[in-house]
Amino acid sequence: MNVNFYATLRQITGKKTLMLDLPDGVTVRETLETCFGLFPALRAELMTADNQLHGHVHFFVNGRDVPYLADTLETRVSRADKLDVFPAVGGG
Repeated sequence: MNVNFYATLRQITGKKTLMLDLPDGVTVRETLETCFGLFPALRAELMTADNQLHGHVHFFVNGRDVPYLADTLETRVSRADKLDVFPAVGGG
């Protein structure tokens, strides 16, 4: 399963794409927990104290932002899904 990181998140992971050995059917939350195990600094960047995505973070499953999916962080994903994680991005 591939998770694509963008902008400042690449500085934390040191890579554009993280390849995870996870089975089909894991949840978005489980996928994130695996990422946090590899890169603990990601947790503070992506999650609130009550273990929800920060409002400014966007985790897309096949182009759909997780808060708009029926099961949000409990959405099940497969290796064929496209997973993209974006931090807040500002500019002028």
